[in-house]
Amino acid sequence: MSKSAYAAAGVDIDLEATAVRALIKNLTYRRKGKGNMMGAVGHFAGLLDFGETALALTTDGVGTKMLVADQMEDWTTVGIDCIAMNVNDLYVMNMEPVAFVDYIATDKLSIEKMAQIGIGLNEGAKQANIDIVGGETASLLGLVNGLDLAGTCLGMQKKDRIITGEKIRPGDVIVGVASTGVHSNGLSLARTVVEKYAGYHQTFKGKKTFGQALLTPTRIYHESLKVAAGCTVHGMCHVTGGGLLNFTRLSSYGFLFDTPITPPAIFSWIQKAGDITPVEMYRTFNMGMGYAYVVPKASVAAVLKMVKGAQVVGKVVKEPGAWLGKTEIT
Repeated sequence: MSKSAYAAAGVDIDLEATAVRALIKNLTYRRKGKGNMMGAVGHFAGLLDFGETALALTTDGVGTKMLVADQMEDWTTVGIDCIAMNVNDLYVMNMEPVAFVDYIATDKLSIEKMAQIGIGLNEGAKQANIDIVGGETASLLGLVNGLDLAGTCLGMQKKDRIITGEKIRPGDVIVGVASTGVHSNGLSLARTVVEKYAGYHQTFKGKKTFGQALLTPTRIYHESLKVAAGCTVHGMCHVTGGGLLNFTRLSSYGFLFDTPITPPAIFSWIQKAGDITPVEMYRTFNMGMGYAYVVPKASVAAVLKMVKGAQVVGKVVKEPGAWLGKTEIT
């Protein structure tokens, strides 16, 4: 596959970014009065002003990972993914998630699917310590083919404890935290490669199949609240679609990754089987790093002690962008 393998699989990251900008440029109205928006659209979560406290809202879904669940006839973990994709986007701003609502759109209701999805949503809520306060289920035959699961999460934090990345400076250290695998991004490309060169029920490693490997739920990085309370943190990043490019949302400075986390075997297999360049792998997948802290040198030891699977992966540099060694991720 070429550099545009992800686009060929159905997701054009550059087109998506352009389309989002086209949407955002028309979002000009701002509420007047208490609860108005803080800052601009574009960070991991939107903030609302409530005096000494700020509320945050984020929304996300499971994406085409649902198609893997359909192939495996196992929907018990996708609820964890749905909650993880939302709460992790709150954690990066040091917002504490408190409440969640889900949205399920389907062409045909299945009691068994709904029951299994509920199992995962409940487990995700437990891991993130949030209440699921409601949701919506829509039967949309003719508009939806299959089942789509998404949700919205509410977080809160005192204003003086919010972390936006504005304090990031060259010389800061990037401490990466291991992912559990592919998580819930890049599945369009991962599915394309697995379907073409293997199969969901084919054994991948030991007794695990490719389908089971892809369904491994997204890690919920709840320990980030403890880290932010225990040491100085200048920025945090949830590594989702776009891979290392997510870091460019934090600061106009650059992020150099010279000692990246060794990717789990599933990524190596996808890259080799699909003949995908390293640059595209690192702009599509988390490549074994699902979350990261950007901290001053004095905080590195504390982060490494508090977070399982953490390691120093790079540093902040003056030149803008995201760099894998000497190669810029574009």
